[in-house]
Amino acid sequence: MGPLALPTTGLAYVDANVVIYTIEKHPQYGPALRPLWGAVDAGQSRVLVSELILLESLVGPYRANDQQLASDYEAFLKLPGIELIAISAQILREAARLRSQIPRLRPPDAIHAATALSLGATSFLTNDFGFRNVPQLNAIILDDVIGNTPNV
Repeated sequence: MGPLALPTTGLAYVDANVVIYTIEKHPQYGPALRPLWGAVDAGQSRVLVSELILLESLVGPYRANDQQLASDYEAFLKLPGIELIAISAQILREAARLRSQIPRLRPPDAIHAATALSLGATSFLTNDFGFRNVPQLNAIILDDVIGNTPNV
C-alpha cells in the first residue's frame, strides 16, 4: 500500500502536532500538509481544533521566550476555515468515557478525540499512533501519509 492522501474536503480535526509542524515549517511534514491548508484556503475544507491546542502549541515558544512564534500560532488559529472549539463539560464527559474504555489514552488525547467525535469530523489528522485505538475516529497518521511508518 502506498502513502495515504490527506483530506482536501469535508470537516477535518487536526491534532496539535499538525499545527506545530505547519507553523514551525517541519521539513518533512510541512510540505505534506500543504494540500490540506490549500483546501482550507480555497474554502473546500474546514479544520477544527480544540482550545487545548493553545496549551500544547505555546509551551515551546514561551519556553524559548519567542514572542514572534507565539504570535504566529495565535494568528494561525484565527485564520478563516480554522475553528477553535471550546472545551465544554459535554466534551470532558465524552473524554472521560473514552478514557474508561481505552485506559492508555492520555487525558489531552481523550479531549482531542472527544472533540472530534462530538462535532462529527470526517477525519482526524495526527502523527500519534495511539489515536488508532479510538473507535469511530478516522485517524490519519502523517507518517502513513508520507510513507514513513515506523514499526509500532
